[in-house]
Amino acid sequence: MKGLIKSVLDVSISHYQRLGVAPGVDPEALRQAFRRKSKALHPDTTALPEAQASLAFQQLKESYALLADPGRRDAYDAMLRANTAKPQIIKQATPDPWNGIGERRPLSGGEWFSLVLLSLALLLSLVLGLGVAVVQGRDWQVSPSWLTDEQTLKTSNVRSDVVLPSTGELTAQSALPPSA
Repeated sequence: MKGLIKSVLDVSISHYQRLGVAPGVDPEALRQAFRRKSKALHPDTTALPEAQASLAFQQLKESYALLADPGRRDAYDAMLRANTAKPQIIKQATPDPWNGIGERRPLSGGEWFSLVLLSLALLLSLVLGLGVAVVQGRDWQVSPSWLTDEQTLKTSNVRSDVVLPSTGELTAQSALPPSA
């Protein structure tokens, strides 16, 4: 209904478009299109405000009156052909597809709140992890055993006075205590 109303109120559309018919339509189809549109736009039957409905209905009646008269219709068709024959060069500014990309905007309140919560969670987990390490008496920085073994092998390969076992004789050590 809104699209129908918009097309009737638009002054830039042709009378054919206002009635919703093709330019070569016969008089009977033109009359049926007028009746169908007039039922939708009549001030007594539409939900539009009275002033807008009466304007739309008046424009619809004018379009039908012009197209129903064969002489006026021929003159209108000639005017349409003359207007479409002249190429109208209208240079429209093309919107830049990159417009607005990369521009910074201020953070919203919700974004600030989530950043503060994320920072607090990170800080809390760091303090909790260090607190557990202190309570259990562990070192704060521990090198993993696999890293220490590789470094030992690399440095001891350089020395000639130490005999290393073959790699098949190295055993993996568990990080868990033996009782577990």
